[in-house]
Amino acid sequence: MAIYNPSSLKAEEFINHEEILETLAYADAHKNDRALIDAILEKAKPQKTATGYVCKGLSHREASVLLANDDPEVREEIYKIAEEIKLAFYGNRIVIFAPLYLSNYCVNGCLYCPYHLKNKHIPRKKLTQEEVKAEVIALQDMGHKRLAIEAGEDPKNNPIEYILDCIKTIYSVHHKNGDIRRVNVNIAATTVENYRKLKDAGIGTYILFQETYNKESYLYLHPTGPKHDYDYHTEAMDRAMEGGIDDVGLGVLFGLEGYRYEFAGLLMHAEHLEAVHGVGPHTISVPRVKRADDIDPDAFDNGIDDETFAKITACIRLAVPYTGMIISTRESEQVRSKLLRLGISQVSGGSRTSVGGYTTEERPHDTEQFDVSDQRSLDEVVRWLMENGHIPSFCTACYREGRTGDRFMSLCKSGQILNCCHPNALMTLTEYLEDYASTATKAIGYEMVERELQRIPKEKVRAIAKEHIEAIKSSNRRDFRF
Repeated sequence: MAIYNPSSLKAEEFINHEEILETLAYADAHKNDRALIDAILEKAKPQKTATGYVCKGLSHREASVLLANDDPEVREEIYKIAEEIKLAFYGNRIVIFAPLYLSNYCVNGCLYCPYHLKNKHIPRKKLTQEEVKAEVIALQDMGHKRLAIEAGEDPKNNPIEYILDCIKTIYSVHHKNGDIRRVNVNIAATTVENYRKLKDAGIGTYILFQETYNKESYLYLHPTGPKHDYDYHTEAMDRAMEGGIDDVGLGVLFGLEGYRYEFAGLLMHAEHLEAVHGVGPHTISVPRVKRADDIDPDAFDNGIDDETFAKITACIRLAVPYTGMIISTRESEQVRSKLLRLGISQVSGGSRTSVGGYTTEERPHDTEQFDVSDQRSLDEVVRWLMENGHIPSFCTACYREGRTGDRFMSLCKSGQILNCCHPNALMTLTEYLEDYASTATKAIGYEMVERELQRIPKEKVRAIAKEHIEAIKSSNRRDFRF
């Protein structure tokens, strides 16, 4: 029997099945222990310091106790602390990105994904480099600066060389005032050598969803193809770190397995990265199973309602206070609105989940990976964020300035990152307002920029930010960033 060891490099030891079962049993036994719950909540609260805030975070067991508790008063306290943590470390900024699907060729047999090999009626498509360029121009014309590229696993059609060529093409496109400044990569688990190639290509974050941490369920849901290898997939982030990629993004697909099991496994994976590499995940994503071509989410019996989904998000925020959290257009405007205050720091906008979807006027459905619930344009999403008090940020400065991995986390934990993020968000928002925004969005946006400039505490930083914002407005552009 494998022994739980977060410092181990073996998947069965850092995601230990017996430890998860014991955690769930512990949570059930203590979920109504109000003294323990109050102590956990107190531990989770952000503490004010001379330079900002600090948080202790929670262990997977502590967070699991909170998740198991069903007292409405406790839930509201969890939500309150989650919002405090979000504001303490990420402020009211929300980073915006878009997915770019390169190819839906795939050799795996995943039961929850329409790209699975046995789906013979879905059209298969792989973008040429000219088509990649056209998609990038379409995204730049919306105002996007940050992409997450997606591709099925197919060694013949989507080899690492193809992914690298696409990254090179994306970075090479300079259209009007548009540039893609950061390319995050969501592709299948690969080798240390290939991760080094991705790092050398200048990627931002490497993202890989575990789908489910329950090995028995994982093997059932991935019956064929290279993704069937649970250990190789689960240990991918360690190989990515070995290959020099210090920003990695975790996630599970909620609805495939019991959510409490997945929650504990996800936090154990974060603890493992911290124990072995000295830095936890840069981001955690919280997707849910959604309808797609030949995929019925009702076929999976572990679906979660919106309130449970919100509580999961809030508890993750308490457990890993410094980690960015992502919610995509899988979720509706209403769900996204609630989760934004509970810890989410990144959202997609104007997304299309089909291969070649951005260059067509009508939203194509025949090659979508999943149904998009929030189908608003990027401009509508930007305006909606500002109407709700959030600063839409197109900033990619941390990556370009080398503030990644432990360097980013040390700045975040000390509160110093706010001196960079807040002014950078306002400058990139101004770029968007000048180049892409509708009249209605501009009116709200410029009011927000003026108001938020006054909230920058350091007078020198505020003066420099204001100078560069005025330069952007006068088209005297310089690639300045804090």
